[in-house]
Amino acid sequence: MLETIGNTRLVPLRHLVPERSARVLLKLEYENPTGSMKDRMALAMVEAAERDGRLKPGGAVVEYTGGSTGVSLSYVCAAKRIPLELVTSEVFSREKRDHMAALGAKLTLVPSPTGGTTKELTLEMIATAGRIAAQIPGSYWTDQFNNADVLPGYAQLADEIWSQSESKVDAFVQMVGTAGSIHGISRRLRALNSALHVTAVEPAESPVLSGGASGSHKIEGTGPGFIPPLWRSDLADAIHPVSTHDAMAMARRLAREEGIFAGTSTGGNVLAALDLAQKLGPGKTVVALAVDSGMKYLSTPLYGTAA
Repeated sequence: MLETIGNTRLVPLRHLVPERSARVLLKLEYENPTGSMKDRMALAMVEAAERDGRLKPGGAVVEYTGGSTGVSLSYVCAAKRIPLELVTSEVFSREKRDHMAALGAKLTLVPSPTGGTTKELTLEMIATAGRIAAQIPGSYWTDQFNNADVLPGYAQLADEIWSQSESKVDAFVQMVGTAGSIHGISRRLRALNSALHVTAVEPAESPVLSGGASGSHKIEGTGPGFIPPLWRSDLADAIHPVSTHDAMAMARRLAREEGIFAGTSTGGNVLAALDLAQKLGPGKTVVALAVDSGMKYLSTPLYGTAA
């Protein structure tokens, strides 16, 4: 089951790219088993901890999650028969929470006073996970914001992009959550193309990478409200803030005009990629990720009755 992770397709956008723009390629990470790129990092974290003894036989895994990491850890832990404790919140989609529970994870929910992702919510989820890990003998807290074990999994993704694009990647665009994906992918792609341009994308309502104040937004899995430990200022050449409204609108356009059914962060990636493609012009190639599947958001305002 774990060998089904990775080797997702890289496809060109056919209708959304304006004339006289660079080619825009989208890596369909929703083709991973649980429907997101986080399958790669979940497998990398668990297997690294198994190899070096941080996760011992019979021990449990503990993590805080906006949803997709939790679903991916649930999948990996179910396949390996490892007990899993997850801390999440009702602000994240019901589909994600139901998926985690269906795969056998035990959930602890932390409420959000604003109804969105904020710095305060993220920090409370982290603290709760730490308390749970301390209470379970032999447990391993993956602690995704501080876990560099995710980077090799994303370097493999970069190698797939390079091969599938026939070694033609001029720019890479990615929304920032833990910063693990942009860190691992951009570092590897820059080793292959030193002239690579990287744009980091963040919620406009919480533009902390741009030097702004943290705020509440609804682009799940991104913008924790503080600078994530895996972030490095030299990872990106530019930072592109995108509002929740605009990211959702673009995700809906992707579904209706390209047949690509993805989540809100993918809409943000594509907005920034299209903007960069216009600036770079013909003959160049911009790559972005379809981070996760729209199936994870059918009950939310993205695709629900409020859409």
